[in-house]
Amino acid sequence: MIIALIADENHPLLEKMLNENGIYVIRGWLLNEEEFFRTLPYVHILILRSRFRIDEIFLCKAKNLKIIGRVGSGMENIDVARAECKGIKCLSVPEGNAQAVGEHALGMLLCLLRNIHTSNREILDGVWKRKENRGRELSAMQVAIIGYGHTGSAFAEVLKGMVKNVWVYDKYKKGFGDDYIKECSMHEIYENADVVSIHVPYNAETHHLMNKNFFLSFKKNIYVINTSRGKCLCTEDLIYALESGKVLGACLDVHEAEDAGFGLLNFNDKAFQRLTGFKNVVLTPHIAGWTHESNFKMAIFLVKKIKKILHSFAFEM
Repeated sequence: MIIALIADENHPLLEKMLNENGIYVIRGWLLNEEEFFRTLPYVHILILRSRFRIDEIFLCKAKNLKIIGRVGSGMENIDVARAECKGIKCLSVPEGNAQAVGEHALGMLLCLLRNIHTSNREILDGVWKRKENRGRELSAMQVAIIGYGHTGSAFAEVLKGMVKNVWVYDKYKKGFGDDYIKECSMHEIYENADVVSIHVPYNAETHHLMNKNFFLSFKKNIYVINTSRGKCLCTEDLIYALESGKVLGACLDVHEAEDAGFGLLNFNDKAFQRLTGFKNVVLTPHIAGWTHESNFKMAIFLVKKIKKILHSFAFEM
């Protein structure tokens, strides 16, 4: 019997599809930590979001583990190299929430450019300001995307019809440009962009990718969007750029002050507290990829990938 342990509560379809494929499911979110780790040695498939850090110690306890499935795109909470050395296949489903992230990035940007967030609060307080809330049109701007994976390409797609073209840089991809997508260098982005959105995984290379030098490299004063990971952006440096006017506004769905599992934010973090004082900053609680539709799609994509791996494995149960 193949046993799957689902660490976090997900769409019910995930468990249903696994059952339909002859896989016995244990609902790990109903177990306390002691019960969870007592079950782990018997498990062949582990499915999680961000509840645990999958490191050497964790993997040593999972003696029969063959597949780790991440319900999401980022894999930073999983030591993929260590797992693969042990013959464990690691899966993620970035295609499942890419559309959600692209739409959210656009929504935040329009909210910022048209002062929707500030004017809404003002009206609720009985304040009516038209002149002060005059906005800017996205169609008049040059939008740049760094990282052209699932979410970067989804954001580019939702921008169609709103901007003439999109400037895109991806360090690890070539040959994806067309009449709409301007495949370019970072120098060209620095020279032309009015808006820049990052869509990159979090790792040592992308830690504080958006920093003081990054902001100052742009010819124009810019708007920035981060729907990747909080630590891809240095909050202190963003505050400097906002205060100096180099950054005209920021849309942040992810934050440095989030905990490792993205479930809580340290509202007492000094840099975050300062950030909340800016009217030209739109903040959301890591929900860009968190839609009812993406929850459904990620379950389907993940089970399909698990089935493909199972067919290639010679399991001895």
